[in-house]
Amino acid sequence: MPLLLKALVLGIVEGVTEFLPISSTGHLILVGDWIGYPEASRVTMEIFIQMGAILAVFWQYGAALRDLAVRAPHDGAARDLIAKVLLAFVPAAVVGLLFHHAIEEHLFNPLSVASALVLGGILLIVIERRPRAVTIETVEATRWSDALWVGVAQVASLFPGVSRAGATIVGGLLVGMSRPAATDFSFYLALPTVSAASLFSLAKDIHLLDRGDVAPLAVGFVAAYVSALLVIRSFLRFVRSHDFQGFGWYRIVFGAIVLVFLRRGG
Repeated sequence: MPLLLKALVLGIVEGVTEFLPISSTGHLILVGDWIGYPEASRVTMEIFIQMGAILAVFWQYGAALRDLAVRAPHDGAARDLIAKVLLAFVPAAVVGLLFHHAIEEHLFNPLSVASALVLGGILLIVIERRPRAVTIETVEATRWSDALWVGVAQVASLFPGVSRAGATIVGGLLVGMSRPAATDFSFYLALPTVSAASLFSLAKDIHLLDRGDVAPLAVGFVAAYVSALLVIRSFLRFVRSHDFQGFGWYRIVFGAIVLVFLRRGG
């Protein structure tokens, strides 16, 4: 498979999976191994496709973000929402800075990813099936304690295969958010979380950039942006009238298939 086609595939995988509760990191690890993307270039590719995906969120929520910026100087609700998102950002940021080396060294492998996919899928189905009262209908109604809990839940997404979107949405559902409110908060939280992670990785690994990587990185970036934008818009419509059990079953089936192949390969 030509390198540019491999870059296109990884960009699409990132864009499709980054903001759904199915784990983009897990899919990138597995797909990157399957298509044989060069190991030496994979780190920089993952940084750039992640930046392409988060740019799609900035574009999709551009009007809402501008509205928050305009209102913040004189509207306490707008200021509070911004502060709550930043509060939710802190737990995973701190844990990630302290343990990211150990996590990458010991957990970034197909077995860990497949196991997390299956367990996360079971948890998603169980949570959706249990009765729960919805007490928060809109993202601006999020309480400080709710924001902190979602931030704590996001820490679980540092484990590859868990899914940042899945962890934050599940955290929101457990504190009483409606699916649209939990999804909106997850997207708002993605802005500082994914942006900071991308910039941190870029600063750490900028020495790995090579002039020959420009074309693949550009292809991956654009593919991730376009596919992420399409998925975000579809997902926002989806959550208005559907639950997340389908994503849970997908995780279980996909993870089980990977475990079977690993067992046969072993």
